[in-house]
Amino acid sequence: MWANEDWRGGLYPPHGVAGERLMDYARVFSTVEGNTTFYSGTPRPDTVAAWARQAPMSFRFCFKLPGALTHERRLVDVDTQVDEFLDALSPLRGRLGPVMIQLPRDFGLDELPKLEALLERWPKAIPASVEVRHPEFFHKGDAEAALNRLLITFGIDRVMLDVRALFATPAGSDTRLAQAQSEKPKRPLHVISTAQQPVIRFIGHFDDDINHARFTPWIDRLCLWIKQGKTPFLFVHTPDNRQAPVLARAFHERLAARLLLPPLAAFSGERQVRLF
Repeated sequence: MWANEDWRGGLYPPHGVAGERLMDYARVFSTVEGNTTFYSGTPRPDTVAAWARQAPMSFRFCFKLPGALTHERRLVDVDTQVDEFLDALSPLRGRLGPVMIQLPRDFGLDELPKLEALLERWPKAIPASVEVRHPEFFHKGDAEAALNRLLITFGIDRVMLDVRALFATPAGSDTRLAQAQSEKPKRPLHVISTAQQPVIRFIGHFDDDINHARFTPWIDRLCLWIKQGKTPFLFVHTPDNRQAPVLARAFHERLAARLLLPPLAAFSGERQVRLF
């Protein structure tokens, strides 16, 4: 996501134009998790054209397959709609990271053939990733083995949802933390790369000490994958996402120290504060 008004005065200038949010976002970060398509479906041509104008060629969009196809239709008879969705994104070809296929919490082993049918006809030129949430895919048994074999066969990445920080403490009277915990499935973290573009969705806490402690093991893993020639994608959330850009920058600084990466550009809002 990039259209977050809570980021005014930080990532975004305090009085910036809403239509320029993506441009401001892309000046700092190199990829975005596109939740808008999960809820709104296939975007209009003028919308995609605007995204193409605002983002540099090095930027990567990681859109989600519409929830109408994954959750309502459960991947049944969706070939035409999937083709239309991917075709709508064609102006962004070359700037598409893994399209995320997020499956319902009750989509289990018995429905894997529907996922296999989707992946069999998935265009080779468009990377994809799959996020499962059914508990049986996290028990290291036959169901998980079947899922991982399927993804490896088709060269599809498995999304790793890391909620350890989010659930590190009880929510207590903190309604924001309670809401975030109710919205995310509490599943074990299984670190696995089934293809070339591992996807990590790190869901943080309000406590930065907790966030950094849970992120520390990722540094070695990310460095290893990069040295192996893989291109990992890391998406950072906080319970209400207000501090997500700040936390993402802090994680990048820790990785940059190991990989000798250049620093991120200054946030637009912070740059204006320094100017005045």
